[in-house]
Amino acid sequence: MIDKIRVTIDVIIHATEDISKIYQSFKELLNLKEENFTTHETTGHYDNPIILLNAKIVKKEAQNFMKKLLGLLSIEQINELIEEIEERTVNSRFHMRLGKQELVKGNLAFLEKDTIKIKIYTPIYNKKNTVKIFTEIFEIAK
Repeated sequence: MIDKIRVTIDVIIHATEDISKIYQSFKELLNLKEENFTTHETTGHYDNPIILLNAKIVKKEAQNFMKKLLGLLSIEQINELIEEIEERTVNSRFHMRLGKQELVKGNLAFLEKDTIKIKIYTPIYNKKNTVKIFTEIFEIAK
């Protein structure tokens, strides 16, 4: 199923953050270029500027992204993802959050605050196959 995978990445960049560091981290760690992202400028609750980054990755590029991402995770992190497949999957989409500041430091860590949201989609026609299909995808890195 990895050949039918699609990945969506969403990042919120606050006015106090350096967007070039975020782009550089994506490029160095995950082989994603600035051109992969669309930007949308908006304002926060206190009229502070916010930039929303979004990337949609499909086909071969999505496969390469997944191999790179999973290759950077430890066996323990991959096992954690596999154990949480049912809780993290909605409508054939696996949801993962990586710490934005950790990414800038060159690390990948699962966090719930100040995150990079990654959604991994693959068609699942029978819900009972969800765990099996995502386990196969995650085990390509082992």
